[in-house]
Amino acid sequence: MALNIPGLVATIVFYVIMLATGIWAAWKTKKEEKNANRSEVAMVGGRNMNIFVGLFTTTATWVGGGYINGTSEIVYLPTRGLAWVLAPVGYVLAFIIGGLFFVKPMRSKSYVTMMDPLQETYGNTMGTLLFLPTLIGDVFWFAAILSALGATMSVILDIRGYLAIIISACTVTLYTLLGGLYSVAYTDVIQLVFMMVSLWTCVPFALLNSATESIYYTAVNEFYQVPWIGKLETEYLGRWLDELLYVALGSIPWQIYFQRVLAASSSRQARLTSYFAGFGCVFMVIPSVLIGAVAASTDWNQTSYGLPTPNERGESSMILPIVLQYLCPTYVSVAGLGAIAAAVMSSADSALLSASSMLAHNIYRKILRKKATEKEVVCIMRVSMVVFGAAAAGLAFLSNSVYDLWFLSGELVYALLFPQLCCVLFIPNTNTYGSAAGFLFGFLLRLLAGEPSLKISPIIHYPGCSLVDGVYIQLFPFKTFTMLLTLGTIIAVSYLVAFLFKRNILPHRWDVCSVIKEREASVPLPEIDEQAGLQINIVYINPIEIHT
Repeated sequence: MALNIPGLVATIVFYVIMLATGIWAAWKTKKEEKNANRSEVAMVGGRNMNIFVGLFTTTATWVGGGYINGTSEIVYLPTRGLAWVLAPVGYVLAFIIGGLFFVKPMRSKSYVTMMDPLQETYGNTMGTLLFLPTLIGDVFWFAAILSALGATMSVILDIRGYLAIIISACTVTLYTLLGGLYSVAYTDVIQLVFMMVSLWTCVPFALLNSATESIYYTAVNEFYQVPWIGKLETEYLGRWLDELLYVALGSIPWQIYFQRVLAASSSRQARLTSYFAGFGCVFMVIPSVLIGAVAASTDWNQTSYGLPTPNERGESSMILPIVLQYLCPTYVSVAGLGAIAAAVMSSADSALLSASSMLAHNIYRKILRKKATEKEVVCIMRVSMVVFGAAAAGLAFLSNSVYDLWFLSGELVYALLFPQLCCVLFIPNTNTYGSAAGFLFGFLLRLLAGEPSLKISPIIHYPGCSLVDGVYIQLFPFKTFTMLLTLGTIIAVSYLVAFLFKRNILPHRWDVCSVIKEREASVPLPEIDEQAGLQINIVYINPIEIHT
């Protein structure tokens, strides 16, 4: 296949538009900085984002390259199908739960990042440890969606995937670096509109291609492969529920979500943005579902792609660009490519801003240099953006499966961070000892359960664990089980340690985290004998207080 010149030109124009929008937003940021805290403008947009922009940027952030590519891949795979597309339902639940329970406590104290309440309760050292899962999650997510774009461009434009990854990473880093959240938000508006129009434009051409059987028929009847609607076997019910809960609850403890919550102009607006964004994610996934169904209903021997099928070639992760390239006219496939590029940028910039904001605000300003100026904090943000962008681009070269990398990116966040956030917001008197114990215990449990995509064999074989084609598959809902055990460990250890110190079973000198303190207050009485110089003071010792 020759280089697709029109597609390349269209892609360059799109990138230029995104960069120009980011630069314009950077100019708006400069104006806002005159009347507000400079770093807060970069991190949370000065807390005055209107509901229209907030809704678009929240939806666009979650509708990334991994989301739309991965959905098509799951629908197409004979072993999975539509029944296993859990992300849209999970996102709706996540945004509703977030709006109902998490918006008010996060906004009530005007936090800047998700890590603020964790550091406030558990201290800076524990806060640094808890920062690591979010950092890994953001970088892995960035890498996953860059990998999706690289695979797409290599199919449609016939260029090297690594070139697309490098150019995209540089573009996203540049405009995010210049304008912070304003650049991210305003480019998201354009990107979401572009995604919506482009993907829906591609669907009719793919559905009406002569090589494609009716997707209504193939949904429930075996034709070229098993029905694409999929089925849920009884023995897989635990794993299905586990993955649904993982998406629903594991999508909440991310800075990219709380950036939007904290940037809204009011709590009511933040809640509405959260609710509607979930349903926006469902609407945006419909074209990806239809494209996956088309792929499962196509006789590939009638196309220039030929046989064997994408699944037999191990190219199922690239099924969306393959459909666009071989079942749609050239100009339509280019539009689809633009949609994927928009999806990548809309999520990548948010992940980049998320990681750099927490590093600059929670690590640099609160721990390393407490007297840092606003200029220093913003400078650290920008340097970290470059570092994280380069790291994500490097990881994208190593990705084998878009969906696996995208789905894996939140594993540690769900198992380790979600319980911690719930404790600091809703469960009083949990402390640093409980937090540390929960983190270490949860991490150990998750590691011992194994991970096929990383070729880690399980040490713990939960009920239903079976060996399939040389790979151990855990059918037990171990992710949610690990999360619940982490939550229980935090609560149990926190209250146990507090009890032991309060009852003097453990000496107070062992309280290295200073969660238990005695306070003494001296109340002097008037002198009763001036000549003798006698003065009586009564010293009152307060009861031992437990500080969280």
